[in-house]
Order: sequence, then structure tokens, then C-alpha cells
Amino acid sequence: MGLYERYLAFRIRRHDGDPPDHIALVITERDLLERGAYETLTDFFEWAVEYASQVTVYVSVLDAAAVPALQRELERIDAPRPVAVRGPEDKARADAPIRIGIGLGGKHEFTSAVRTLAERVDAGELDPAAIDDEDVEDHLVFPSEPDLVIKTGAERLSDFMIWQSVYSELYFTDVNWRDFRKRDFLRAVREYCNRSRRFGR
Repeated sequence: MGLYERYLAFRIRRHDGDPPDHIALVITERDLLERGAYETLTDFFEWAVEYASQVTVYVSVLDAAAVPALQRELERIDAPRPVAVRGPEDKARADAPIRIGIGLGGKHEFTSAVRTLAERVDAGELDPAAIDDEDVEDHLVFPSEPDLVIKTGAERLSDFMIWQSVYSELYFTDVNWRDFRKRDFLRAVREYCNRSRRFGR
């Protein structure tokens, strides 16, 4: 770790604010086509678990045909914690410390959760009047809320985790994924520590 990275890490350690416990990252399928992209992702996991107990990565996908190849590569990625990879049609919860979603948009995920709840109501298993936000979250593939969402390359988010990230702190960097380094990650964590979270208030 270079001198500047050590300085940033020191500032985070000395900060009064807590670092994020759940960090999410949004990248694109094009980012993963760049040379060294998977190595950068492996490094990102190493950086993130120094601070967070949960890490979520969303890979937005334009070409659905690319999903199987991406899923195979990501299921084999070298990571410091267990990894759960979910594609667009998956409904099983991702409960591993590191979670990766490929083309699983928030609208689709939310719609699927609502459909499952409707089926349970229709089967007489659930009283519609008793449904609350926890019931919805119980049926999401990515159930927990990220504290910090990092988006590389542009100030534009996909619809990933539209339910879960409503109170998340968003951090945009114009650094493209191929150039993303530990100092860029640490800047995001430091910025998070500097913010006063309002949780919608």
C-alpha cells in the first residue's frame, strides 16, 4: 500500500464516524471485458472486507446472452469470503458475505417478491392486511440494505436494489473500473464517514 493509501486509511481509522458495514458496487458487463477487470474485482473484495461484513456487486447487463459466461467467471472468482452469484431469473436469496448480481434489476426483483406474496395470499398462507416491509424484504434476492453504494464511470445508477438502497449513501466517481485503485475505494469510504446519514428524515 502506497503512502497516500496509508494516509487515507489512517484518516478513516481516526474518524469519529463508523465505516460502512455493507458496501455495494455497481459496474457494467463492459467493465468486465477490460484487461485485468477480474483482478481488480478480487482486489476490491479484499479492500472492502477490511471494513464491511457484507459486500454486494451488481453487474448491469445489456446483452442477456452474456449472462451465462459472466456467471461462470464470477462463480470461479478468488474472493476472501464465500460468494453467492445470482442471475436475472434466480429467486433464491443470496446470503453469503459477498453477493454478486448479474443483470438482476431492482424492478424485476421487487416484482418477483410481490408476485410471491400474492401467491401466498391466494393460497391462504398470508393475510394481505398483515403484509409489511419485512415481508417484502424476506422475499428479495438481496435482502439487506447497503450503507454505501459506489458507482464507477458516471453519475448514473441502474435500477439495482431500488428497495434496499433507498437510504444508502451514494458515491459516484468518474474513474472507470479499469483504472479503479485502492485509493479510489478509500476515498469513497472516507466520504461516507464524513456524511451525516439522515435515513430519509
